[in-house]
Amino acid sequence: MTVFGIVGWKNSGKTGLMERLVTEITARGLSVSTVKHAHHSFDVDQPGKDSHRHRVAGAQEVLLASANRWALMHELREVGEPSLQDLLDRLAPVDLVLVEGYKRDAHPKIEAHRAETGQPLIARDDPTIRALASDEPLSGMNIPVFDLDDTEAIADFILNEIGR
Repeated sequence: MTVFGIVGWKNSGKTGLMERLVTEITARGLSVSTVKHAHHSFDVDQPGKDSHRHRVAGAQEVLLASANRWALMHELREVGEPSLQDLLDRLAPVDLVLVEGYKRDAHPKIEAHRAETGQPLIARDDPTIRALASDEPLSGMNIPVFDLDDTEAIADFILNEIGR
């Protein structure tokens, strides 16, 4: 599967860019899946619901299914966090997997940057970052710099990078 990432510091615009890219790229007829890395504990289940009760009771995996979607929840239970590759191996084949986060992994990436965060550019020290998407002009960069809101140009860049 072809993977391309969106990285950046907190509040840099990663999620909004991901959302716009999924809309833009799927509108062009390609299938897209996403992987989002969370640095904190999260729960997609709700206390009191049957699936939550199964999980709390000790089930390793709980698969919840309906006529509209299915979701598989897998409890790590003392096992370390899976690698990005382990997670990608679980996905059904698509034309492109967009990954939000996993900035230390080796796949190609675009860095989302907002001046208001006050954070340094990750791209200065990371050769896997192929372009920047920023809300401010950035000079002296050896990689392309796009306006953070220019979704069409960013999608064009990604699709060109992956040979589509």
